[in-house]
Amino acid sequence: MRNGSCELQRLSREYGVRTRRYVGDRRRAKLDVASPAVERDAEKCILCGRCVRVCHETQNVGAIDFAHRGFRSVVTPAMDRSLNTVPCVDCGQCIVVCPVGALSEKSSQKPVWEAINDPGRIVVAQVAPAVRVALGEEFGLPAGTVVTGKLVAALRRIGMDLVFDTNFSADLTIIEEAHELLARIRGGGTLPMMTSCSPGWVKYIEHFYPDLLPHLSSCKSPHEMQGALVKSYYAQQRGIDPAKLFVASVMPCTAKKFEAQRPELGGMLPDVDAVLTTRELAQMIRAAGIDFHRLPDEGFDDPMGEATGAAALFGAAGGVMEAAVRTVYHALTGGDMPSLVFAPIRGMDGVRHAEVDIAGQHLRLAAVSGLRNIGAILDRMRAGERPYDFIEVMACPGGCVNGGGQPRNADPERVRSRTESMYAIDRDQPVRCSHRNDAVRDLYADFLGEPGGPLAHSLLHTHYVARQNR
Repeated sequence: MRNGSCELQRLSREYGVRTRRYVGDRRRAKLDVASPAVERDAEKCILCGRCVRVCHETQNVGAIDFAHRGFRSVVTPAMDRSLNTVPCVDCGQCIVVCPVGALSEKSSQKPVWEAINDPGRIVVAQVAPAVRVALGEEFGLPAGTVVTGKLVAALRRIGMDLVFDTNFSADLTIIEEAHELLARIRGGGTLPMMTSCSPGWVKYIEHFYPDLLPHLSSCKSPHEMQGALVKSYYAQQRGIDPAKLFVASVMPCTAKKFEAQRPELGGMLPDVDAVLTTRELAQMIRAAGIDFHRLPDEGFDDPMGEATGAAALFGAAGGVMEAAVRTVYHALTGGDMPSLVFAPIRGMDGVRHAEVDIAGQHLRLAAVSGLRNIGAILDRMRAGERPYDFIEVMACPGGCVNGGGQPRNADPERVRSRTESMYAIDRDQPVRCSHRNDAVRDLYADFLGEPGGPLAHSLLHTHYVARQNR
């Protein structure tokens, strides 16, 4: 998986290592492929310990560690079990830091190619906001280069029948989430409410703080909402049998692979059939012989291709909170915020706080990225405190721009460049508030009814489950 981009290969070339001076026994280990998101090949492991440190020190999960001694040393879950049987949250940060490909995402390329080549299937791609500011790095472009148009063109040339923008359903998520927050505040519901669009974070709280699950928003993540609408609203509008639709989500996240398989999402049909990481899409583009640099810029398909600047912010830590505040302000006042930039929530810090008064409603807000940073807040909540009214949590440090499925070697400057590009997309959009998205308004008027209504709740909301922390 890392041939050609392996750090060990690079160092060998740099220092002129061409032959082995010493030959000894080779460690043998079984492949761990049971997880829906992360694969582990211990024979490739060089025991550098990066994955162990990021799992323990950055994510506070501890799903893997060193075991045994000497030649028998290995990085493994407890008792050499599969990642699928321990409280791994599938965030993929271990994959990002692994220098040699001992850890990699579970590839979804084969089922996507099979669907593309099946004349009986209609293949629908959707693209997350953070992908468009990172994919270019796979083709030698500077970090943060926005390649939205080329990305859409590449997906069509690969063979996708339709290409929708997940930003459309990010706008939808904001409307549902903002109304849910206000309903909890007005009706004495469980507070603080915490966002639910990061599946690694959702799995983390299911494992380690299951008693706090009522605090999670019931909203599905944007790509799951989009998949549900493709197989209901879009299928109905176009007279298509939903069973013929195959939804492939292009995401910056490995945990989305696990999320797509959750039985709590979808009914007779899954909302999303396959999840491709940014890296996997780059591999498919190369496999198809496409010259990415020469592609023209193309637009998304309608009706789920229209999006606002607020939706783009989902890719950066604090972005969901900022987008939600814009819509909460409108819901409480009937107007838009005088300044749409909510500076206290922006930045690269792991925890950012803000307080705001809107039409007499005082809100205490927090945006958290990196799972270690949420622990202290959850412990206070478990002790009976209510430190905030609304909390955004992103599993990956810096948010989706630094997701486990993004191009590797994401040093802080690359992550910062991707984040600044997210802000630039928002700034340059003519419409910057989710409640101003005309296509979403039409969706409610023609199909869903009111936000949080019976049909909207059936299609766009879900529930969570307590998981064993073994």
